[in-house]
Amino acid sequence: MVGASEGLGAAFAAALAEAGLDLLLVARRPAPLDALAHELRRAHGVAVRALAADAGAPGGAEAILRAAGALDVGLGVLSAAASVQGPFLALAPEVLERTLDTNCRAVTVLAHGLLGRLAPRGRGGLVLLTSMAGLQGTAQVALYAATKAYVRVLAEGLWAELRPRGVDVLACCAGRVRTPTYEASAPGDPGRLAPAPMEPGAVARAALAALGRGPVVIPGRANRLAAFLTSRLLPRRTAVSLVSRSTRAMYPGPAPAGSRRSAPPGGRGG
Repeated sequence: MVGASEGLGAAFAAALAEAGLDLLLVARRPAPLDALAHELRRAHGVAVRALAADAGAPGGAEAILRAAGALDVGLGVLSAAASVQGPFLALAPEVLERTLDTNCRAVTVLAHGLLGRLAPRGRGGLVLLTSMAGLQGTAQVALYAATKAYVRVLAEGLWAELRPRGVDVLACCAGRVRTPTYEASAPGDPGRLAPAPMEPGAVARAALAALGRGPVVIPGRANRLAAFLTSRLLPRRTAVSLVSRSTRAMYPGPAPAGSRRSAPPGGRGG
C-alpha cells in the first residue's frame, strides 16, 4: 500500500485490514504512517509494517520493492501522487520533474516489480489510483491530468495482458474525494454540474469490490454520469472547455511555481 498516510491511501489500508489482510504501508511521512499502522493493528489484529519512503525520489520505488521482497504480497495499491495546480507555464522545472517521477515513473517501476512477482503465481491484483481529471485535458491541472491519463491507460493495457494469467489490474478513476489535503486546499465552488466530493472509505470499498470485473472503475453514480457525459456525449472540445471551467472556478488564482497544492478534481491526500 503506497501512499498510505492519510486520505484515500489510509482508507484502502483500513478496508484491507478490516478484511483481515496483513499490510505493508508506505508513505513519505513517518509520524502519521506509524499512527495509522498502530491503529490498524489495535483495531483489526493484523500484522502491519510501516515503511517511510518517497516513491517519487531517486531510487524510491526500487527501495519499496526491496522492502516488499521478503513478503508474500498478494495485492498492491498504488495511491501516492503529486498533485500540482496552476498554469502550466508557471510551474518550475523541478515541479514538472517531481510530478512525472511520482505519478508516472514510480507507478511504472512499482507495477513492473509487483506484477513480475504475481504473474508467475497466477493470482493476485494491483489497484492503480487515477483520476477523472485524466479523462480529458484540463486547464489549471494540465500536467496532473496528463499523468493520470497515463496511469489509466497503463492499467487498461496491463489488465488485458495479465487477466489471462490470473492477475487482476484495476484503475480506480476517482472524482473529487474529501481528503484532508482536499479540505486544506479550500477549493472554490466548481458549479452545480460537478458531482459532490465522495468520502475516501466509499471510494476504497467501490474499488476493491470492482477487482476482477474490468479494467476501470469510477466510484459514485454521479461521477459515472459525469464521465459518460464528457467522454461519450459531448464533443471533445466542449468536454475540455466544460471541465476546465469548473477547475478554474475551484482554483481561480495561480499557485506559486513550487507549490504542491493538492486536490484538483480527482486529487487525493497522503
